[in-house]
Amino acid sequence: MKTGKDIRQDFISFFKEKDHRFVRSSPVVPIDDPTLLFTNAGMNQFKPIFLGQEAPKQKRAVNSQKCIRVSGKHNDLEEVGVDNYHHTFFEMLGNWSFGDYYKAEAIEWAWELLTGVWGLDKRRLWATVHDSDDEAAQLWTQVTDIPAHQVLRFGDKENFWEMGETGPCGPCSEIHYYDGPDISRMKAEGVNAGPEYKELWNLVFIQNRRLENGALEDLPAKHVDTGAGLERIVAVIQGQTSNYATDLFIPLIEHVAQLTGVPYDDSQGVAHRVLADHIRMLAFSLADGALPGNEGRGYVVRRILRRAARFGRQLGQLEPFIYRLVPTLVDIMGEAYPELGEKRQFIAKVIKAEESAFGETLDRGLELFGDITSGLQAGDTLSGDEAFKLYDTYGFPLDLTELMARERGITVDQRGFDKAMAAQKKRARGGGKGGGKKAQRDWTTVTKGRDSVFRGHETTQHKAVIRKYRLLEDQAVEVILDQTPFYAEAGGQIGDTGTLTASGLLLQVMDTQKLVVDGHEVIVHECELRKGDMENHQAVHAKVNQERRQAIRLNHTATHLMHQALKVVLGDHIQQAGSLVAPDRLRFDLTHYEKLTSDEIERIETMVNQVIRENQAVDTKVMGFDEARESGAVALFGEKYGDEVRVVDVPGFSKELCGGTHVERTGDIGAFKITAESSLAAGVRRIEAVTGAGVFKYYRTLVSELDSKAEKQRDRIKQLERQLRAASKAQSADLGETIAAEAQMIEGVRFVARSVEIGDVDQLKDLAAEIKHKLKSAVVTLGTVLDGKPLVVVAVTDDLKERVPAGKFVKELGRLMGGGGGGTSIMATAGGKDPAKLEASLNAVADKLKIMLTER
Repeated sequence: MKTGKDIRQDFISFFKEKDHRFVRSSPVVPIDDPTLLFTNAGMNQFKPIFLGQEAPKQKRAVNSQKCIRVSGKHNDLEEVGVDNYHHTFFEMLGNWSFGDYYKAEAIEWAWELLTGVWGLDKRRLWATVHDSDDEAAQLWTQVTDIPAHQVLRFGDKENFWEMGETGPCGPCSEIHYYDGPDISRMKAEGVNAGPEYKELWNLVFIQNRRLENGALEDLPAKHVDTGAGLERIVAVIQGQTSNYATDLFIPLIEHVAQLTGVPYDDSQGVAHRVLADHIRMLAFSLADGALPGNEGRGYVVRRILRRAARFGRQLGQLEPFIYRLVPTLVDIMGEAYPELGEKRQFIAKVIKAEESAFGETLDRGLELFGDITSGLQAGDTLSGDEAFKLYDTYGFPLDLTELMARERGITVDQRGFDKAMAAQKKRARGGGKGGGKKAQRDWTTVTKGRDSVFRGHETTQHKAVIRKYRLLEDQAVEVILDQTPFYAEAGGQIGDTGTLTASGLLLQVMDTQKLVVDGHEVIVHECELRKGDMENHQAVHAKVNQERRQAIRLNHTATHLMHQALKVVLGDHIQQAGSLVAPDRLRFDLTHYEKLTSDEIERIETMVNQVIRENQAVDTKVMGFDEARESGAVALFGEKYGDEVRVVDVPGFSKELCGGTHVERTGDIGAFKITAESSLAAGVRRIEAVTGAGVFKYYRTLVSELDSKAEKQRDRIKQLERQLRAASKAQSADLGETIAAEAQMIEGVRFVARSVEIGDVDQLKDLAAEIKHKLKSAVVTLGTVLDGKPLVVVAVTDDLKERVPAGKFVKELGRLMGGGGGGTSIMATAGGKDPAKLEASLNAVADKLKIMLTER
């Protein structure tokens, strides 16, 4: 029996034999398409070609694309694991023609592969075409032996593909397979209607452009874009009616059964199937750089992980276990997608950390869900505000709340949830960046021929010829040259500056960027016209600011050295999540879940400076991508690589794919110093550093700042003394009496929860203690804002400290403010980051106090 691996390779090999060039799968996180959260189709990476923004590098292409569909119009999350064929992650096999072959070849080859290579039963195959596409309908009976009555016509909904409201589009032809038990019951009416008719392959014929008025016009070149779901094809070839019964999923399902001790059963195995599906989506997302978070794709990753954890609970798993599935997934798919194996440690670590964090709140959230739904019956509706409370307080995604509600026959007011979410976003929304666009004008062509050939690895100045330019506002000019020593911003390295000069002409190059002009990528010099005009000039002398370039080179090579040192000191899970290489500093974002300790930072600095002192030669060479990867060169997330790549090698220490500029020897860097380490996002840390002369400048500035800080500290002490005197007045006996009189009762215990204006934390503690003693038996919670940050103090009388330990109780309030806290059983404090969350924390005191009292 053919394996899923065999079938994937069959597809690729079949089209390679027909002169298709294999193109690697692009990441599931789109590199340069802000319209997509995740790559959801094989054509995504070829979108610039279809839009006419980029010329194709090859006329024919084939690949297997990693895809994720969990949002938007492709959101079938509720069906995943319930039916046999919906998935959050899947592979899309595809072959493309960019202005080369068209319908006849696409149809003939699809039929040849399905029936000739894979041997599918021709009697069970159906083809559909657009009801206006006579050509495709005729071709099906001319170039294949499919029965004419099994070629059906459908309308726009089923058989017309569009990229968007405007742009490239065209009719498509779908291939369906009947997998029912009795072929005599097969009939035309079931296609696109019955579950036994599986769509296997969609052949899209891109021949039109949709205009803004809705009309269609013919494209000058016609393209073929096909997509075939690997999971469905594997199921059919392996004789299964369920994708989950194939070797792509069975090892994962069996591992889930082993870990949970719950045997798998087709009819009762929804949780097993969901976990087998979700680990695929999670692992590929993390491998390609999408980390759990609270917004965008990060939120999608987190909600899928939490959804998986919830199904794990249904199988009795109270401790983290999903991360243990990673090795099995690597065994299944690691050969086709090496990034899984390379990042297996990191993937498992992130999943485990998220499982642990969610597990801490899941039980409390489930209890709250039980409380708020206790009075609801099947058919009732859970309010949007309550659903949002679960999300806001316990991190329950809406679909997880809907899942739990559905199990009890309850619906959720999604519109009310959206309203509550919008209100929160409005409260939290800050000001956006302003700024207008430069006035765009048409390009003026000066000379014709090849352009944008980069010479900057060999020299910092070069003779060049102007190919095109365009005038913008305020003497700004953009220039394209035939060849240039200027490095255009890429890979974190900022663009070069310098001059373009000729007799009577001076252009100051302020930045260098890459743009798509007339369908291909060019290097654009963003200039200020300082002397002369652009007319009657063709030849120029291009000269890079060499001192600035050298400073950038130092920082770029140091970035590579630090990247490797981070892996050595912190672990192989470290991946680059972003970078900046500037002349005065370098910035490096890394995937790591913990703050770096001072010892770790010192070890990283020592390691990098040791390589610098060794003054090793930095070797750079161009080689094939596969050859480079096999040699151990590291590919970075977020970078596009062609078939040929540039490898920067510090022998015995660091080897990365990089097109940037680097030093000739590590000793050129001089010295290296980390200046800052901080949290950028969940699971992402940021390191900033300097090199060379920047290190000495850093130390000089540090000494100066220490003197300044000492003076400021003396002023601060005086200020605090004044605040203390003011706070002492505020903490009068009258204030204590007033607050004590506001005490409420819950579960037979008196409590106070309110905010006050006060000078410092000691005064707040004193006031809480005073109120506690006045009430004799009580839990007192006071909050305030000090130095722009929220602060809460909890004071508990001795008779209640066992039932409501102040230290434990205050941690709950700290979490609501985005921080933490602690203390003794009778007095504790908690702080946060957002003063706007203080009120919510105090408002939650009653509910959390009730929970703690009833638990004990």
